[in-house]
Amino acid sequence: MNYKLFGKSGLRVSELALGTMTFGEEWGWGVNKEESKKVFYMYANAGGNFIDTANRYTEGTSEEYVGEFIKADRDHFVVATKYTLFTKRDDPNFSGNHRKNMMQALDASLKRLNTDFIDLYWLHAWDFTTPEDEILRALDDMVRAGKILYIGISDTPAWIVSRMNAIAELRGWTQFVGLQIKYSLLERTVERELLPMAHKLDMAVTPWAVLGGGILSGKYNKNKDEEGRAKIYKSINDDNLRIAGEVIKIANDIGKTPSQVALNWVRQQPGVIIPIIGAKTEKQLKDNLECLNFTLSEKHMTQLSETSKIDMGFPHDFLTSETIVDIIYGGTKDKIDNHHKY
Repeated sequence: MNYKLFGKSGLRVSELALGTMTFGEEWGWGVNKEESKKVFYMYANAGGNFIDTANRYTEGTSEEYVGEFIKADRDHFVVATKYTLFTKRDDPNFSGNHRKNMMQALDASLKRLNTDFIDLYWLHAWDFTTPEDEILRALDDMVRAGKILYIGISDTPAWIVSRMNAIAELRGWTQFVGLQIKYSLLERTVERELLPMAHKLDMAVTPWAVLGGGILSGKYNKNKDEEGRAKIYKSINDDNLRIAGEVIKIANDIGKTPSQVALNWVRQQPGVIIPIIGAKTEKQLKDNLECLNFTLSEKHMTQLSETSKIDMGFPHDFLTSETIVDIIYGGTKDKIDNHHKY
């Protein structure tokens, strides 16, 4: 395992993060403490130090397990958790991005994790109700109080994130150094705004659902029962299976598994990309970790990018059309060495 600087910070994190949404059985598809512990220690023994959880994962059990597993060597691990999602139904102040919910959620996470501080605290999802400066000042207060070391933001529109970091920079408050988003060969719409923004602002990106809910592992391509397959996972469609099929072909050509190929396509994108990998078993985790032992060729990267290509939409397609490029540059575009381009 090698390590990366976490965006615009000096924090060193492993090149794969361990997702712990499967730690706990409260949601019906996770695993018990013993199995969770095996997965955790396999990741740690491989050199992993970056643990991703959230206050709502398995109703708090995930944080409790993580707190127990890291206890013997707390300062070694980079622990990331989140707030926003409701922790008490039918009470409006027990959910959202606002200061009151942040304070109670953070204190509860500290207790479950049995720690004095959170290495990286994520805003989990944008609520469209809380003023940006309220969130930023509250997070900055928690950093100054020593309860949080770094902050990140997840599942939020790019214009909001960029505005918030500009406000924080101008006011001398703590800025977001990480961005958590859904990103895979099956979900590339983040390439329109979110990824270029992260690259420009030097934010580390921690993609989730990198295997597309298991579709990119190739397991659903083997199931010919379309009705049964649809019941298993509603996102399965012909286009997704076509992309998964291309992943399977390349995996067979190079002697790797489809999951490893799909992971490396994401890992090899520009910028600081640290995929979140989750596993219910040691076998699944071992397979995912093997992606660190090879890189995809430029040919295979291009092949996968072309087969999963999306329509970039306006203004991207408009601004890159021949007519508009000529009007903007007057025939000089190819003569300019543009090192700013993402």
